[in-house]
Amino acid sequence: MAASSIKITECPRDAMQGIHQFIPTELKATYINLLLQVGFDTIDFGSFVSAKAIPQLRDTTEVLAKLDLSATSSKLLAIVANYRGAEEAVKHPEITYLGYPFSISETFQLRNTNSGIDEAFDTVKRINELCNHNNQQLLVYLSMGFGNPYGDEWNVELVQHWTGQLVNEGVKIIALADTIGVATADQIKSIYPLLCGQFPKTEFGIHLHATPDAWHNKIEAAYQSGCKRFDTALKGYGGCPMAADELTGNIATENLISYLQSQSEALGLDYDKLREAMDFSVRIFG
Repeated sequence: MAASSIKITECPRDAMQGIHQFIPTELKATYINLLLQVGFDTIDFGSFVSAKAIPQLRDTTEVLAKLDLSATSSKLLAIVANYRGAEEAVKHPEITYLGYPFSISETFQLRNTNSGIDEAFDTVKRINELCNHNNQQLLVYLSMGFGNPYGDEWNVELVQHWTGQLVNEGVKIIALADTIGVATADQIKSIYPLLCGQFPKTEFGIHLHATPDAWHNKIEAAYQSGCKRFDTALKGYGGCPMAADELTGNIATENLISYLQSQSEALGLDYDKLREAMDFSVRIFG
């Protein structure tokens, strides 16, 4: 299949993390093994975070051991929230990306990683060094990148400032994250191209959350702004348990695919395996 210039990161980790009932390890692994056969660029499969904070993902190491990576081109991504988690993650060379949520909202950074912005930035520096030593890549999510519900300062200059700080530290991939689904199409169209123009050597992606009726305008705005790297989850499950909003989930992968097909993008996916994974997802999410 022809390689596509579009990179889709399928996010079962994001979809599963807020589910209270523990999903058996075997079931998680079977689902992720199906996703590995679809042809997504990356699978955000698990996280090395406190089991107390996210009990659903306490079995990430066990899930990883059950994954069949022998016949997939997809790369693996794991989320970390502190240096200790990163030390755990880099022990596994099969993981390509470590994802770190760096928030430009002080309140959310404290809620999400138990540290303020300045301390979190120091953590980013240390994790990036660790990744470089272990031949892995740090992907930073600029979370609350389009605003926050806490009354913390937010403006485009703040987004530019922290993006510049991250780029100066050698972070090569940054995902603009709309953690609570507040981004408007106009915001995306102004901020995304601005950052791409200002930091041309950085790969920017987008991690949007949305209510089921609001996804199209956001995806269209990102695509028209030149975005080639999208994070989504089958059927739109998930969201951030640290920013609880039952209605704001991930954007559904099938909706993204449908939109990209309407733009004549050749995605190089195995649609039979995609259907199989969607059918199986009911066993995970009900």
